[in-house]
Amino acid sequence: MYKVCISEQVEGFLAGMAPSPKRRLRAALAKLANEKGDILALENELVGFSRLKVGRYRVVFRYVEPRTIDCIFVEERKLVYEIFAALLSEKLKSN
Repeated sequence: MYKVCISEQVEGFLAGMAPSPKRRLRAALAKLANEKGDILALENELVGFSRLKVGRYRVVFRYVEPRTIDCIFVEERKLVYEIFAALLSEKLKSN
């Protein structure tokens, strides 16, 4: 079993959601602790990250030690990878 950590971006996104999809997303995040759900390792510039598919939403996360999952970013499917890749690139440039 993993400890699931939720970023400020994910919390803020959840706070702005309607009740029904918010419940589904929270339930999926809870199941992620047992590595349950539609999980896929990402490739190319997002290698090292995985995604959790929940309806039209995608949660980008990564495994960290010890037995922790960091849920970093969530957005609708059509936007999530572009926005997250841009944010990651921007963060790497500033370091």
